[in-house]
Amino acid sequence: MEFKGFSKKALPFLKKIKNNNNKEWFAAHKTEYEEYILNPSRAFVEEMGEHLQALEPTINAIPRINKSLYRIYRDSRRMGANKMPIKERIGIIFWQGNNKRMQSSCFYMHFSYEELMIAVGVRWFEKPMLDAFREYIKDDKKRKELQTILTNIKEKNKGYTHLEKGYKRYPRGFNVDMPNADLSLYKGMATFKTLDPHIIEDGNKLIEKLYEIYEDMLPLQKFMYEVSLRVKED
Repeated sequence: MEFKGFSKKALPFLKKIKNNNNKEWFAAHKTEYEEYILNPSRAFVEEMGEHLQALEPTINAIPRINKSLYRIYRDSRRMGANKMPIKERIGIIFWQGNNKRMQSSCFYMHFSYEELMIAVGVRWFEKPMLDAFREYIKDDKKRKELQTILTNIKEKNKGYTHLEKGYKRYPRGFNVDMPNADLSLYKGMATFKTLDPHIIEDGNKLIEKLYEIYEDMLPLQKFMYEVSLRVKED
């Protein structure tokens, strides 16, 4: 199916979810969800995936739920999780390699009624990924390389930013006297940008803009993919 953009009714529909966040309401409006969001999302994954595979041939672009698409129902059983049963924003992920999709370097986007957010990297590290990241950047040259990547992305002056540090104490093997040692304090490593969500309604404009942003962020994608290749699962 050709991707022509998301329906102009998609964002108002997400606002309706926010105002009617219960399974009964959603069940009565499921066909609208499929028409405005799910089916266009599948078409988007196929087309955007082809573009991304020109940048990184091993990118996974699979237009199915629990692959490049996320379930609309939220898992509210997790401790501290949002207890609203229906997600009010739509996430789409293109991950690289054979690791779990959320623990692989990825090209990611989500949209809601309020924003379109585009990101590259790994949002948070589970322990195997955290261990691999810290081990990889123990090398002075790798820390310098990563710092240069982050600096160059921000210096493009396109509104790109990256995650803030999450730890206060240096882990074993790092200290304040090491150049760029603060890179070891991150709980994830990703860069992102937010846009007006209405861009999703123009298929060509959305694909072109995302490709531009992902290409700018590609050096971080490549760096974090190298980290992911060193993950040692328990």
